[in-house]
Amino acid sequence: MTHPGLPRLESAGLDGWLVRLFAEIDEANLPWLTALVRDCEVALGEALVDLVPSYTTLLVIFDPLKITPSEARQRLVATLATLVPEEEDTQAPLQELPTWYDTTVGPELARLAERSEMTKEQVIECHCQATYRVFALGFVPGFAFMGRVDERLAFPRLETPRQRVPAGSVGIAGRQTAAYPVASPGGWNLIGRTAAVLFDRDREGFSLLKVGDRVRFTAVGRDEFERLGGDLRAMEERR
Repeated sequence: MTHPGLPRLESAGLDGWLVRLFAEIDEANLPWLTALVRDCEVALGEALVDLVPSYTTLLVIFDPLKITPSEARQRLVATLATLVPEEEDTQAPLQELPTWYDTTVGPELARLAERSEMTKEQVIECHCQATYRVFALGFVPGFAFMGRVDERLAFPRLETPRQRVPAGSVGIAGRQTAAYPVASPGGWNLIGRTAAVLFDRDREGFSLLKVGDRVRFTAVGRDEFERLGGDLRAMEERR
């Protein structure tokens, strides 16, 4: 099986190459990108510093004291020539995110239910019943773009983004869902808040979620959310 697109390498400075595998975002890209991550780890070995995948590209950062940009490029070209997509990985790590769905922490929950012609309980059930895949990390450290959300819950971002979205906030934008790892600006439709610690400087790799992971949101009540360390403060109480 050969790669369906036209991969190309773009310089990303003296210590990096951007591998552009696709021109458009598509769920079918993920097996190719995860395979490329795997093969780059082997091809660059100790010279590898970091790999940053996205929906269509992979940023490869290497140590220029251990390998020249030219040699790194040659290894990447050879890797692309033999790249084979990974098969559907049902054994990929499964992360469960305990989430309190409530209008005090998810101000768009009621509006989403009304626009979907569903009850709030049906929205929660719909959001929880799917197993999502992490397609990319970005925006802020540990922010995982996951999909795909049931089309009944797919609504565009807010016209005016919030200046501050609390850490743990769970939201929907289009066919994607995500949980904010840290407090930051954002325009996603918020429907709840998870007690999971998504970004931790003391954790290896920092981010709880990684590209390729499977994720399920599990609904918990207020008391369980608090027991797990969740922040109960309502949106309007935060400054």
